[in-house]
Amino acid sequence: MTTHEHAGTAPRTGDGAPPNNRVHHVRSGELDGYTALSGTTVGSQRLWMGLVENPPLSATDNHHHGASEAGIYVVAGHPVFVYHDGTQEVRITAGPGDFLLVPPFVPHREENPDPEEPVVVVIARTTQEPIKVSVPELYQLTAIEKQ
Repeated sequence: MTTHEHAGTAPRTGDGAPPNNRVHHVRSGELDGYTALSGTTVGSQRLWMGLVENPPLSATDNHHHGASEAGIYVVAGHPVFVYHDGTQEVRITAGPGDFLLVPPFVPHREENPDPEEPVVVVIARTTQEPIKVSVPELYQLTAIEKQ
C-alpha cells in the first residue's frame, strides 16, 4: 500500500478554495479558531467539525442549531446537556468517550459544573459552517416547528 501525506495547509484551486479531490489533513495546531473542517478550511460542502472547550463553572446560553444536526463526542470533562421534553427540564450528564446527538431546531444548553476541569468536545454538524440561534428559554420542539 502506498501512502502520501501532504504537510501543512491544503493547496488551493484557482478560486481560492481547497480542492475536493483529495483527503485533507488538519493538524491539531492548525485549527481556525474552533473550526477544523468546514467549507473555508477544507472545502467541505455539508459538514462542519470543530473542537470546543468550555471552562470550569460555565454554561452556554439556550440555543439551537437551526436545520443542522449536531453530533458531539466528549473528549474530557463531564458536560451536562440540558433540554426540555415538554414536561420538564432534562439534564444529561456525559463523560469522556460518550456521544450525543442534538437534532435540528432542539433548544438546549451545555453546562460545565466542575469547578476545576474544563470540558473538551468534538462537534460535527450537518452544515459546513456552524449555526447557533439563541433563544430566551428552553421549550419542547413541536412537529409544526420541525417543518
